[in-house]
Parts: sequence; structure tokens; C-alpha cells
Amino acid sequence: MKKLLLFILLACSSLLCQAQKDRIILGDEQTSEYFPILKNKRIALFSNHTGMAGDKHILDVLIENKFNVVAIFSPEHGFRGDADAGEHVSSSVDQKTGIPILSLYDGKGKKPGEQFIDKFDILVVDIQDVGLRFYTYYATMCRLMDTCAEYNRKVLLLDRPNPNGHYVDGPILDMKYKSGVGWLPIPIVHGMTLGELALMVNGERWLPNSRTCDLTVIKCKNYTHRTMYQLPIPPSPNLPNMKSIYLYPATCFFEATPVSLGRGTSLPFQVYGHPNMTGYSYSFTPRSVPGAKNPPQLNKLCHGVDLSNMSDEEIWKRGVDLTYIIDAYNNLNMGDHFFRSFFELLVGRDYVRKMIKQGKSADEIKAMWKDDVEKFKIQRKPYLLYEEN
Repeated sequence: MKKLLLFILLACSSLLCQAQKDRIILGDEQTSEYFPILKNKRIALFSNHTGMAGDKHILDVLIENKFNVVAIFSPEHGFRGDADAGEHVSSSVDQKTGIPILSLYDGKGKKPGEQFIDKFDILVVDIQDVGLRFYTYYATMCRLMDTCAEYNRKVLLLDRPNPNGHYVDGPILDMKYKSGVGWLPIPIVHGMTLGELALMVNGERWLPNSRTCDLTVIKCKNYTHRTMYQLPIPPSPNLPNMKSIYLYPATCFFEATPVSLGRGTSLPFQVYGHPNMTGYSYSFTPRSVPGAKNPPQLNKLCHGVDLSNMSDEEIWKRGVDLTYIIDAYNNLNMGDHFFRSFFELLVGRDYVRKMIKQGKSADEIKAMWKDDVEKFKIQRKPYLLYEEN
């Protein structure tokens, strides 16, 4: 019996060691790699509630280790990650540390003013992205990179996995549609970590006036682009779980229509519907909730489709799937009143709306951006830090 118990203990210990060995180690957990870089520097931090190094926030890690953090830059949704999408977030002060927080999300593509640039020597980036062109964190990062390039400040990026990093899909942005929800000539799903994307921004000279910044990336350990990374913390109020993050590339287009995509329900980005849609057995009513105070179709009974029971594998296979928006467009029969101009900013090209109105299928439209995907995969290759699929 003792031998059996000893065998079980040894086996469990071996499995635990292997799990620890295979565990993804984030950039911010590798303090021995970046603490020397920060020594005697005045530090500005770009982060939010997702910037956790193990069980501590990166800000607390830096403060506890006597580093001089002089400013915090916060993205859309604010430093605490609880503001509505697109909501103006005012600058403030971190109550715990007294460090000033400068909000970079005011809907105008704000860059920090010169009075803030003079305060720091190095910018530390530690924030969880979801790998989509219309998710705004990377655009804020690019604007900060541009400021650092302009004023000769260093950038230290503590990398994190991309939960949608296992594939590339969608058309490359036509830069005439450049906006806060589309800042770079990349596909909707680019399949890169923020570290890889920042290297590509420098390498392709995508910053204004072809500027480049002094960039160091601390890469993750034990991560590849085959890794299906589960986010431990929701990155924003309306991406509460992995199902919403996986469906986001297909359902975000409803933001540019009258159709509700579930904001104000327990299933944001996982359902869609409208009061006038007919022929569906599923229905829901958007309510005013934290993170979605005034959602589309507020307090109205919407009829439509629940996608939340789809398997992850099916969602991944479909990728940027226009089936749902075509379904709603045909059902509502609103013609030109269905799409707002915001649609082109999200999808990135002008042919998609036209083809939907012409009655083309999702597969026919997807075939149009097949070459974009292959072109981008080749273009991004020199900047990849992690093994591809």
C-alpha cells in the first residue's frame, strides 16, 4: 500500500512539474529580463486591469520593487476596464498609489501632450489584446509608439499571448478608412501578439512620417501560434468570456447597423436580433447594465439568433463570417437604411457592403480577401516571435 501511495505521489509530482514546465510565462512575469532595463528610469505605464503579473498588477510589482513610475496611460474602457465602449474616460489619479492616470481614449485619437513626455524616460506596455483590427488597444499603443519615436523615448513591451492568434482572416484595411477602429493596413484577424505587431509597425515604418521607436519586446515563454490561450481576465466589459472573444470577428459588424449584438444582455457578441426581425424562435431584451448603459434596442424585445452554443471549433473554422450580418440584412429588408458609414471603418473595404446588397454569399465575399490573407502572412513572417501553425 505504501509503495502504491508513493507511486501515486511521484506520478502527481511529475505531472505537476510538467504542467509548470509547459505553463505560458508572460513577459511581465520575467522580471529578471526587464528590471535591469528600468533601473534609474522614470517610467510611464500603458496598461489597464488586464496587466496582471501572476496575482499582482504590473503597477504594484514596479512600485514594490522601488521603480519610479511617474504616469499611467489608459486605453478605451479606462484603467479599471469598466467604462462603456466608446465612452469618454477622463484623466484621474490612481487612488492606491497617487500616480496620475492620463486617459488616451476620448474618441479623437489623442496622444499625450509634451508636458507628459518630459516626465518619463521609458514607456512600459503591458495590456491584454484580442488580436483584432477593430479592437482599439493596439491603436492606442501605436500612437504612444509614435510619440516615443518623436520625442526619443524608449518602449518596453511585456508581451502576452493572442487568444485569436491561431489564424489570419479578413481583408487588409484600405487606409482611406483609417480610424480608431482600424489604424494599420492589416487583416481583421491578424494573428499576432502585440509584441509581434509592434515589431512589424517599426519594420514596415507604419508610424506617421515613417518614424520608428526604440523598442524592446520581452516575449512569452512556452507560447506558439497553435496555443489556444484562455484569458484569465475579461479584457473589456462586453467580452466577458472566450465565446464572445471567438465570435467577435464575425458579430462586431452589427455595431454599424440597427441590429443588437447582445450588449445589455448576458451574451454580448454571442447573439443578434432586432424587434422587427421575423421567423426566429429566440428572443432577448437589452437592458442598461454596467459596461452597456445605453445599448442598441434598449428595453425592446429583439428576435434573432443565439450563437453561444456553437462549438469553439466551428467558430474558429468560420473565422470572419458574414453569414450573420447577411441573414439580418435579408430579414429586415431595410435596404440602404441597414448599414451606417461605420461599417466600412470596421470591415476596412468598400466592396463588402456592395456585394451584400448584390445578394452575394458569405463564401463569395470571403473569396475576395483570400489573397490579402496570403499576402499578409508572408509580409508578417520576419516579425513573428513565436512558432506558426
